[in-house]
Amino acid sequence: MAITKDKKREILAKLADIFKEASASVFVGFTKVTVADTSKVRKELAQAGVRFFVAKKTLIRKALTDRGYAGDIPELPGEVAVAWTSGEDVTAPARGIYEHGKKLKGALALLGGVFEGAFADRERITAVATIPPTPVLRGMFVNVINSPIQGLVIALDKIREKKAA
Repeated sequence: MAITKDKKREILAKLADIFKEASASVFVGFTKVTVADTSKVRKELAQAGVRFFVAKKTLIRKALTDRGYAGDIPELPGEVAVAWTSGEDVTAPARGIYEHGKKLKGALALLGGVFEGAFADRERITAVATIPPTPVLRGMFVNVINSPIQGLVIALDKIREKKAA
């Protein structure tokens, strides 16, 4: 069914707002996804601060061109949606779609995105998706800092046990 020009303007304005407020966004290819699965994905993404919007590819391309990001727009085959966040965790959209794509056996796929103000292809966005969340990274950092201190404490305890014996 054809979309009226007024509806297209409305969608284009929404897409312009999305790309204006987004700290990171990814393009999502989807095929054969049920309404129940889509609702579940939207709900779980919303809990992580990620929003999801389906639009025509031509309107997405127009909004991206008007925004003026660096680089070339990635190839957008099939049906396309945009997942984005305006929050602090810029890896959340890519990570969320990547995880749901694994659960839905490829029904959702990362096609590319906008990361750090420039277009990113599928490979780069997939690499971003595998970065752990910020709290996990902080925990890993604390563990790295704590490891030498813990080793020193264990060595001093062994020396104490030797002298006590």
